[in-house]
Formats: sequence, C-alpha cells, structure tokens
Amino acid sequence: MTTEARIALLIDADNSPADKIDEILDELAKHGVINIRRAYGNWKNPGLHSWEAVLHQYAIQPVQQFAYTKGKNATDMAMTIDAMDLLYSQNLNGFCLASSDSDFTPLVMRIRANGLKVFGFGERKTPLPFVNACSNFLYLENLGAPAPRPAASVDASPPTETPSPPRTETCTVPLPQPRPTTPAPSRKTAKELKGDTRLVNLLRKAVEAAAEEDGWALLGAVGNHIAKQASFDSRNYGYAKLSDLLEAIDLFEIERRGKALHHHVRDRRATGRKPGQ
Repeated sequence: MTTEARIALLIDADNSPADKIDEILDELAKHGVINIRRAYGNWKNPGLHSWEAVLHQYAIQPVQQFAYTKGKNATDMAMTIDAMDLLYSQNLNGFCLASSDSDFTPLVMRIRANGLKVFGFGERKTPLPFVNACSNFLYLENLGAPAPRPAASVDASPPTETPSPPRTETCTVPLPQPRPTTPAPSRKTAKELKGDTRLVNLLRKAVEAAAEEDGWALLGAVGNHIAKQASFDSRNYGYAKLSDLLEAIDLFEIERRGKALHHHVRDRRATGRKPGQ
C-alpha cells in the first residue's frame, strides 16, 4: 500500500486572490493530501473580506497577523516562522506557498535543501527569483480558464406559423447576472517561444539528456529531466501539455509509437530538418 504525499498549504492572503483557491486545491490534489491549510493576514483589513467567505468552505485556518510597523510585511515573517516549525515538527513531503512576493525565495531554497518539494502559485507579477526557486510554479491567470462554448445548433426546418397566444399581464423578474469568467490564458506563438532562449535551451538539453542512440527520447523521460532541474509547467505558456508546447515551438520532431502510442521526441538539428519539413 502506497502512502500519499503530505503537503502543507500556506497562503499569503495579502498577495493572493481568493477566487483561485478552488483551482489551487484541485492542482495540489494531483500531488498528494493537503493536511495543513493556513491563510495569513490581518483579518481586520477590509481587503481580505473575499478570503473570509471561503475559509470555512475549504477548511482553511486563518492566522491573524497584525501590522506592527507601517511599511513592513509582518505576514511574510509569520509564514516563514510557521514554515520552519512545520518543516521540523511535521512529517511532510512538500509545501505549497501561494503568494506573488519574492521575499519567500530564501524560504523556498531552504525547504528544498531538506529534500522537500515546493509548489508555488502566484500572479504574473511574481518576480522570477521566486518562480525559479520553486519545484513547480503556476501562474494563477493560467488556472481555471473556461472551456470553449459549443456552437449553437441551428434548426434547418422551415418556420411554421402558429397562432399568437392571448396577451396577458405578466410580472417580469430580472434574471441574475452571470458571474464574470476568468479570461483564457494567453498562448504564446511559435515566434515568441523560439525567442525565449532559456526555454529553448531547457527543452533541447532535456531531449538530448533523455535521447537514445537514434536521437529519439520518450516524452515522459524528457518531462522528468526538466522537473529535476527547473520550475516548469507548459500551462504557463498557454499549452495544456508538454507535447502541445513541443509541437507549437516547431523545433522538434514528434512521433507516437507502440501499442500505447507513447510520444517520442527528437531535435530537428539531429537530422538537419528545418521546421515545417
């Protein structure tokens, strides 16, 4: 019997939107059980009212932290102290830090030095040092994008005339307005992807490291190699899967082989083929 990974979720409520908590929990559930759930902030601050509405619903423990000094973020300090206490007092396999603040970068590096994974969630404004320090970081704007609506069906049959019903006095009740949906994440074009030198080098080196003698690499091995050295998720570039991203960047050949149709990848430079060939 296998034991699921134990994860502690620590939320910087001052720098995280409450309407993304459902997506955060859903994503973390893929990696293990969220045994500890805490949200930090000054709960007397009116700006945290949106968080108060979801704390009980998702069993998140609110941790009160007063701002003792103006201009200093006491929430960050409280989260850091609690994280270090949990690191040594609890049998955890990973942490999740939900924040867009780079002040947590040293904390992430310290936790990872103990061999634990750190999952990060933040907005696009999150500084790169914090993003790159995490084992895996996801931009909140790329979570919870609505699925495309199906095209409305059109009845091709000719209209038939029906007698008009008798007019009656009715009381119209205004319908509730639909909740605003999260805009779909922006998908980077092939030109933008190729212009990202760090991304291109990361993908090419991963394919090279996982490649067999014929130059072909199993896609799963490529993904595992990337996960060991960098915080990477294809959804941050607008693509649901790594295979979709590799196909879009058009620098690799992709084939599906075997009965299970596993993806295999090869750098086009290995055969001298140019994109589009």
